[in-house]
Amino acid sequence: FEQNLLPEERFSPRDLIRKVQERKEELGLIIDLTYTTRYYGREELPPAMRYCKILTMGHEIPNRKTFLRFRYLVRRFLMANKDNDKLIGVHCTHGLNRTGYLVCRYLIEVEGMEPNAAIELFNTSRGHPMERANYIQDLQRR
Repeated sequence: FEQNLLPEERFSPRDLIRKVQERKEELGLIIDLTYTTRYYGREELPPAMRYCKILTMGHEIPNRKTFLRFRYLVRRFLMANKDNDKLIGVHCTHGLNRTGYLVCRYLIEVEGMEPNAAIELFNTSRGHPMERANYIQDLQRR
């Protein structure tokens, strides 16, 4: 897949790990929400890093099963790593709508955050706002 991109458009798992290490942080889990296997393979990640794939269709609000799987993975990781500051990386194709939806839903339903506050926190942290109105509206109803 990478061969179809210009060098400045490429961002590999190695690039991510390097960026995290430059910040003196450690990535412990990657949750991949893409509905494809074409971007990278598990073998491109360090063996000690956990990787979980949740096939999640774009443009559609993730179903309950998808959210429950996401919630389980995040909670299990946080419990197992409560004595360290390891990070969880979550991504979909653009790291925006599916990612934002599931991160915000977790913040709302597990952490008790107010929906608009969760959306604003995600948008600010991501540096680009979620765009899909159906995702935002569903979160605001929670």
